[in-house]
Amino acid sequence: MQRFPLQTTESAPEKSKPTLKALEEKFGFLPNVMATMANNPVLLNGFAASFGSFHGGSLDEIEKQVLLLTNAVTIKCPWTVAAHSTFALEDGIAGSEVKAIREGKLPKHPKYAALSALTKALIENKGNVTDADIDRFTSAGYSKAQILEVVTGVGISTMAATTTNMAGTPVEERFQAQAWSAATAIAA
Repeated sequence: MQRFPLQTTESAPEKSKPTLKALEEKFGFLPNVMATMANNPVLLNGFAASFGSFHGGSLDEIEKQVLLLTNAVTIKCPWTVAAHSTFALEDGIAGSEVKAIREGKLPKHPKYAALSALTKALIENKGNVTDADIDRFTSAGYSKAQILEVVTGVGISTMAATTTNMAGTPVEERFQAQAWSAATAIAA
């Protein structure tokens, strides 16, 4: 059940309009998660600022999508899984790696596996990771400081997943080919 309307740049609250317009220009369309967030400028503007900071960080586009897709699956969010599966494939991640993450498994690529494992551990353990979790991440070639960048990615993805799960945000046609549900992931 959809609990909030999907706002447009015309219908959104005044304080949401500039951010919504900038996001629509960036993506070339208005993702439903942002149209939902636009109902409250505090959420939309906070998300957009963190989103911009995260996307200006040191992780490459594939690493960002590994992190965001892992987060989406761990939180069990159909909208963010569909969106980040689509973006991951568009960014060049192998279909087998996307499939593994969607099934709750680690990618085969060692560096992506370390990133995915740390992301999942941060979420499942509410930030209480072990020294072994950190060592696996840094042994794969990441710096210790990049853990804090992963925390940022988890934060923005959690904002999106929590919003869409709570609001019942529909998955738009652009992402329908990557539709997902927690039940199908468990059965896989």
